[in-house]
Amino acid sequence: MDGNLRAVSQWLAEADPRPGKVRAEWEKHGIALLPLGRRFDAIRVPAERIHAAAGSDQPGAVATVLRAWLDGPVFRDFRSSMGPYYVLIAPGADWDGPAERLTTDTYLGFPRPGHATTLSRWVVRPPHPGALCDPQHVRTLLATATASLRAVGR
Repeated sequence: MDGNLRAVSQWLAEADPRPGKVRAEWEKHGIALLPLGRRFDAIRVPAERIHAAAGSDQPGAVATVLRAWLDGPVFRDFRSSMGPYYVLIAPGADWDGPAERLTTDTYLGFPRPGHATTLSRWVVRPPHPGALCDPQHVRTLLATATASLRAVGR
């Protein structure tokens, strides 16, 4: 594991008061439950909205668009073909956008950085510890998705 990946993994694991437990869950299952509201919150975005904004449902194209627009961590739930995307933002950051914000008293299954699982995987891995998405950029992305969906009558 390279140094940056190790640092990102440590930063994510330390969102939990027991980071060793998180690392053990990642090692055993490839996914670990992390508490929200301490280091980050998550915005749950339906796949249809992300794909509309990206103009594609192809993983590489979606990753390129999200990296360019958001420049921060995003992962996707793959338990269903239309599993949602989770965009990480700062706890307490202003959010009044059209997607659900998950925060304190919520646990979310995070994939192990650098490893794909059948349950979830990083679309845009955190580029460094502490990297989060700007909520204004998320709002703009979702506004683009809304316009695209309206154009096709959805």
